[in-house]
Amino acid sequence: MSYQVLARKWRPRNFHELIGQEHVSRALVNALDQGRLHHAYLFTGTRGVGKTTLARILAKCLNCEEGVSSRPCGVCGTCREIDDGRFVDLIEVDAASRTKVEDTRELLDNVQYAPTQGRYKVYLIDEVHMLSTHSFNALLKTLEEPPPHVKFLLATTDPQKLPVTILSRCLQFTLKNMPPVRVVEHLSDILAREEVSFEEDALWLLGKAADGSMRDAMSLTDQAIAFGHGQVRREDVAAMLGTLDHRHVLALLECLASLDAASLLAEVATLAEQGPDYGGVLDDMASVFHRLAIAQMVPSALDNGHGDRDALLALASRFTGEDVQLYYQIALQGRGDMANAPDARTALEMTLLRMLAFRPQGVPRPAQTPLPMTGQAEGANAPGAQAPAPVQQAPVQEAPVQQAPVQEAPVQQAPVQEAPAQPQQAPAAPVAPAPQPAAPVAAPATDAQPPMADEPPPWATTEDVPQDARDAGFRDVAQDAPQPAAAPVSAPAPEQTAAPAQAPAAPSSAMSRLSAAFGSAPAQPEAAESSAPQPAEAVPAALEPAEPVPAALEPAEYSAPAQPEPAASPAPEPVANEPAVAEQPMPEPAPAPVAAPTSAPSAPSADGRLNHAAWLELFPSLGLGGITRNIGAHCLVEHDDGTHLKLRLDPAQSAMMAEVHQERIRKALAGQGVERALEISVAPLPEGLETPHSRRIRLLGERHARAVEALRADPHIQSMEQQLGARLIEESVNSFEPDNF
Repeated sequence: MSYQVLARKWRPRNFHELIGQEHVSRALVNALDQGRLHHAYLFTGTRGVGKTTLARILAKCLNCEEGVSSRPCGVCGTCREIDDGRFVDLIEVDAASRTKVEDTRELLDNVQYAPTQGRYKVYLIDEVHMLSTHSFNALLKTLEEPPPHVKFLLATTDPQKLPVTILSRCLQFTLKNMPPVRVVEHLSDILAREEVSFEEDALWLLGKAADGSMRDAMSLTDQAIAFGHGQVRREDVAAMLGTLDHRHVLALLECLASLDAASLLAEVATLAEQGPDYGGVLDDMASVFHRLAIAQMVPSALDNGHGDRDALLALASRFTGEDVQLYYQIALQGRGDMANAPDARTALEMTLLRMLAFRPQGVPRPAQTPLPMTGQAEGANAPGAQAPAPVQQAPVQEAPVQQAPVQEAPVQQAPVQEAPAQPQQAPAAPVAPAPQPAAPVAAPATDAQPPMADEPPPWATTEDVPQDARDAGFRDVAQDAPQPAAAPVSAPAPEQTAAPAQAPAAPSSAMSRLSAAFGSAPAQPEAAESSAPQPAEAVPAALEPAEPVPAALEPAEYSAPAQPEPAASPAPEPVANEPAVAEQPMPEPAPAPVAAPTSAPSAPSADGRLNHAAWLELFPSLGLGGITRNIGAHCLVEHDDGTHLKLRLDPAQSAMMAEVHQERIRKALAGQGVERALEISVAPLPEGLETPHSRRIRLLGERHARAVEALRADPHIQSMEQQLGARLIEESVNSFEPDNF
């Protein structure tokens, strides 16, 4: 008996043996089981995906001697004759060789006659798009209303060439291309039945070369068995197909990951000995970069198209996501420029060297990318973070040491330890002229410092210390309107109530200009003295002016004006104790304690080590700029032993990290007296600790909120809102406080 090729020997005999076309077989199986059979079917798809096979299986189901069923018996005479191509009532027509209208008329002349042997007369017209226009016109009437014993099965690889009149008369099924994974599975099963030894890597080469066609894969397998003397090995298949060994492409990517230009050129030289298609090399590299991107983002979605899934997952962790995208774009651009290059090898080498040249410089080794890659949420300490309401502050009288506020150099926070002596200087007063013009005057603000029962810890600048009550009055100014800041803490008796808090001197200068434009000055209510001596209320150093207050901005001129009636004011709702404060008669204010001069940026602690609080205070004075400043602003101090300083960098900023930036930060620290061997590691930042960047964002939000609150407290603006229906656009408010953080 003559040899039968694998494609014919292993052709599916029923719907359940069909590979990769479940969407078609399901519809046909249900139609057969329910008796809902159409008179014309159109199967479309590329070559070798099962169009003719489906038509023969359907003809077998319609004419099986056991009855119409989705499971033909396969053993009766009709089933065997259809499998052998000898069934008289299955008329197979090659439309490519019978394109004339005369051939179609001759075919249709026999439609009216009943089937000779079977239940239905089935016309299988292959490559139906090759028929002429007159042939289609001759077929229209019969295709629309055929006799009940006739079924038309049409197959084509180019359905766009069919007239819409034909398409509208048929049920159309589009068959899918075979993915390499499905081809490899099917070939493995067939070779196991044929008792042919094989290597799985060789089957992956065959599956890719088949390009979606199962028949092509079977034909190539026949050829590979003959080429390998009864075996299917990777080396034999690669030599037979004349394709580039995929391992050479992976070797090129290994050199790129190692940033080794010498090894890269050596690998190209080794590749040149095989005389490859250099354009195909770039195509393969672009394909691998695409799969690397998938491996980084969704590792579970990475296919095993070349049997290299494990190797690609290992490579994906050695590239950053930005590098993969850049290399992919360069590979595509190099492929397009290859036609203009002196020769193909030069184009390939220049493309590979361009990948290394365009990579960010200064990175000593490839970054280890965690898989899968996820978005890094930045700014855990953003100014919009919610905090407890300021009205829940503890009473001022409980602890005298609460007067140790965090003092800043122009808006920077710095712990000051000499403040406990201030409660004995004078009673609490909201505003008073400074006794010495050269010293800044402490003015109470709307976000008064909450009392602290203990001395501030080393991390006093973060949100986990008691000063988070001060931050609680402010919301994210970019999203929500700033909430009214808390007034000074209410005292038990009305006569002990302090005057309403004011905005700092710098924002009030805008009010002075507005007052001058209206030709009047705001009213100055008198402050109420406390019936019992109390410690002076702590004023955050962040709210003190950085320079002596000019005479035009003396606090006495801008005391808090009398509050309008709450019912008539459209201003934001005040804190519960604020209306009571506004109704009290206020005597002349007593002199307020003079704030300590602004201190220089914090240096290392007494033992010579740099802690995180000192790093936050020292950072603005480093004089860094550009990318270097951005990297330093996202760092926090992890460890300092006096000789070696270790900073931790937010992983979201790791793509910009380079040795040149680390060296600049080290020199800047040395210029401030912090001589250290510097190391910057990339790791997730702990919860609750501020970086200089997040601290600056928070302070900017607080500064903007104070400026908005100062404007809302101005009587002229309140008058315009009440009488003219004016509205304050908070996004347009700019603060006059210096931005030194």
